[in-house]
Amino acid sequence: MLRVGLTGGIASGKSEVSRRLAERGAVIVDADVLAREAVAPGSEGLAEVVGAFGPEVLTHDGELDRAALGAVVFADPARRETLNGIIHPRVRARAAQIVADAAAADPHAVVVQDIPLLVETGQAGSFDVVVVVDAPDDVRVARLRARNGMSEDEARSRMAAQATREERLAAAHHVIANTGSLAGLRVQVDRLWDDVLVPAAARAGA
Repeated sequence: MLRVGLTGGIASGKSEVSRRLAERGAVIVDADVLAREAVAPGSEGLAEVVGAFGPEVLTHDGELDRAALGAVVFADPARRETLNGIIHPRVRARAAQIVADAAAADPHAVVVQDIPLLVETGQAGSFDVVVVVDAPDDVRVARLRARNGMSEDEARSRMAAQATREERLAAAHHVIANTGSLAGLRVQVDRLWDDVLVPAAARAGA
């Protein structure tokens, strides 16, 4: 089995890379999906979040109000660390189980863990290969403004809560540049899959 860590800053295009890798046959472990599961209604994780941040982070239906919580944690690094301390251990435990199941099912599997905060949480050394999806900051700001309706200040605040572009690139074994077309992005992903990931997985499972 080959363990791949996939990361990229907000609006870098990481999700599109993850989708293409899934199409090529990778087992995807999506940290965002697992984080949502960790605070699902009725979960211990959600109860702990409410205990730390108050009932105002819930919707009328008892679900987590992500916008309300985001407004709090992106403005206060200490509170963001509190939230991470609740969610990250649960995400890692579930991810470890999925990885173990994939390895048992196929010794040649390519398991891609899609982790937005891979660098920030010090996990780069846990993977055989780290892939970073990269785009210049100004490009990402423009995407956030167009896609999410954010102001420039809001977009840059979200970006500032993550590692810098330079920090992510320093952790990368392979970089996928997402500044062109979707077709061009997929060509890069296919090349990475065919030339790097599949051969490495074959060696790892031999």
